Amino acid sequence: MTDVPTRALSIGLLASAILLAACVPEPTNRATPFDGGTAATPSPTPIPTPAGPTPTPSFVRPTPTPQPTFFVHVVVSGDNLDKIAKRYGTSGRSIAYWNRATYPSLDPDSDGYRPNYLVVGWMLALIPHAEVDPEDLPPPAATPTPGPSASG
Repeated sequence: MTDVPTRALSIGLLASAILLAACVPEPTNRATPFDGGTAATPSPTPIPTPAGPTPTPSFVRPTPTPQPTFFVHVVVSGDNLDKIAKRYGTSGRSIAYWNRATYPSLDPDSDGYRPNYLVVGWMLALIPHAEVDPEDLPPPAATPTPGPSASG
């Protein structure tokens, strides 16, 4: 016969083992009697993918518009604004606006406007085949520097 303290210890250990086994969860891929005795393979976790095409940034830096290039006409004897304007496909008033800072007598907005007063040798800045919009006037052109020019 066994003695009582050893028997109590054995019963206590058995009860602890049963209690501990009841607290442990069952594995999820454990074989069941209905699947032929093989272990179930875990299903892969789906990875979310974006719907539709990959978005691209919509901001595109604007391409700067180049400023028009001024042409320089050197006034010769017999020139007037209308004659020069016709030669370059613009208007006399546009030539006057472009040169109003350099030659104040050509400022159409001043009291001293004299469109037919040109001096031989004046260098008039102009943009061929362009006209000034009187509602959106450009700033006065800087003093023209010699560059491409035409005479006569």
